[in-house]
Amino acid sequence: MFLTGCGRVLEAGSIDLGAWKNDRFACKGLRLEHVEELKEIKNTFLASTNQTIIKTFGRPDRVELADRSQSFFIYYLEPAEECGEGTKKEPLKVLFRLNAINKVSEVTVTTLNP
Repeated sequence: MFLTGCGRVLEAGSIDLGAWKNDRFACKGLRLEHVEELKEIKNTFLASTNQTIIKTFGRPDRVELADRSQSFFIYYLEPAEECGEGTKKEPLKVLFRLNAINKVSEVTVTTLNP
């Protein structure tokens, strides 16, 4: 079961949301262990509001604005360049695409940028 609405936390399976929120930019490597489960449950987050995503996963590591009033909430699953590890490859991340009314319209686990 999952709930949507302002101020509610979504059901995230066995993902430790406390550890997730404390692993900004995935510098501690705590998010990576949940990749497979995240891939399995990602569609349960569709139609959730931006505030519900923030309440569940914490402040996004990065937010990108796109055309037609869309935006992306980006949470890194592998250490980002902000961690200072100097990696050349693009890190794995989960992208939440938000439409013009701030509802999730797509969830993607990828190394590509939006």
